[in-house]
Amino acid sequence: MNDLHILAPAGVELRTPALKLARQRLSALGYTVTLDPSTRARHQRFAGDDAARLAALYRVADAAPSIAMACRGGYGMTRLLDQIDWARIGRSIERGTRWVGYSDLTALQLGLLAHLGAKPAARTWQGPMAADDFGRDDTHGGLDDVTRDCFAEAMSGELEAVGFRTEAGFDGLEARGTLWGGNLAMVLSLLGTPHWPRIKGGILFLEDVNVHPYAIERGLLQLHQAGVLGQQKAVLLGRFNQWRASALDRGYTLKTAIARLRSECQVPLLTGLPFGHPPGPAVAGAVSEPKLTLPVGARVQLVVQGRDVLVGW
Repeated sequence: MNDLHILAPAGVELRTPALKLARQRLSALGYTVTLDPSTRARHQRFAGDDAARLAALYRVADAAPSIAMACRGGYGMTRLLDQIDWARIGRSIERGTRWVGYSDLTALQLGLLAHLGAKPAARTWQGPMAADDFGRDDTHGGLDDVTRDCFAEAMSGELEAVGFRTEAGFDGLEARGTLWGGNLAMVLSLLGTPHWPRIKGGILFLEDVNVHPYAIERGLLQLHQAGVLGQQKAVLLGRFNQWRASALDRGYTLKTAIARLRSECQVPLLTGLPFGHPPGPAVAGAVSEPKLTLPVGARVQLVVQGRDVLVGW
């Protein structure tokens, strides 16, 4: 089965040409693409009001397509968390649906882990979205080949590992644990709520967009001070982009922020994960960057040899 449903469970999608291009590119990969009515819904900054977006989640879950892909993130999932029938979403996964997205979709993915536990019915995929990635035109970077191929292999079941290069100093590191995480802001928003997954001995990955390094440091320190980082075996840091330097920085950068965190946290903080938001949509001439597709909730093994990192499942 290669049926792929594109839905908008969060922010309003106004990029009709991007959706059209996404549909063409996904069809070229062999998928039968269906645009859920939520992709055309409009309510303030949302793809329909809360009831409509919740109905879209259930509509796709009940249809149980091979792939349920968000067209974009934005904001909106947080509004739905207290109302979601988590078992209903889990049943679609048991029937074979692979839910794919990142950014605001982190709330749905981690909510499944919180309510259903780290088992097959809660496994989802952090990966490319329709309009944001498959709908990105060539003027603004296009669709990266690694992003496309990694997604296709993950959805077919062929993908069993991903790799990347990190900084020196972690050679010989090995760890096993549940892979979880996503957008840093969304992860922080769940802390202290019933939708927080209590993952111990896991491998946490994080990314964010339009957030200055001081706010990234603050968020990571919050996770450290809340005892979350100390319960993990490793933390993988993806891209943190689209932020602006300030005249107040005076040598303060993301690199110095991470160095400060490493001085306090015993958990290994590995940079270089090819995952996160693409360059801003208004950046003409931008170069596309690879985005891996990662199995949230899967038991993985992390191995570092020299500067090469392999994550397998």
